[in-house]
Amino acid sequence: MRIELSVALALLLATTARAQEETISFPAAVSFETGDSWQYEGRKFRLFGVQACIRGTIYRAPDGAESDCGMQSIASLAALFSTGSIGCQPVGRAKDDATFVVCAAQLDNATVDVGTALISSGAAFAAVFPSGAPVSAAYAVAESSARDKVSGLWSGTFAHPVSVLLDK
Repeated sequence: MRIELSVALALLLATTARAQEETISFPAAVSFETGDSWQYEGRKFRLFGVQACIRGTIYRAPDGAESDCGMQSIASLAALFSTGSIGCQPVGRAKDDATFVVCAAQLDNATVDVGTALISSGAAFAAVFPSGAPVSAAYAVAESSARDKVSGLWSGTFAHPVSVLLDK
């Protein structure tokens, strides 16, 4: 609990300090590393509170076809980037110096949160703290809804990335 509070406080301070930075707009032509991170102009960006499927893990579709689960997540993020204008607000730095961002996409005259779009469609998951508590309650609700609706990756079988990362 103490570690989570420290992390939350650090994120709040980082968010406040970064609030002065202007929104970063991205073209569709970024270099995707995972379903929640990309590189653009020599900088690495990572969606805050979002966890993509791990590259190298297996996704088994309902018809039995197997593919790389991480590549499924990358394809979904790339598709989202290709359909609209993406703008991101920096909210902090990761240990690997990636910039954590919260992003919005303009789709069909509506603004949508990129993390919510990916998670609620079943293309990504809610990130968690080492304790297993969700980084974002809203994203945890979106994941639960996608799981209940059997959306996206939830329609098949896969190793949930949180269980892989936390070795559970």
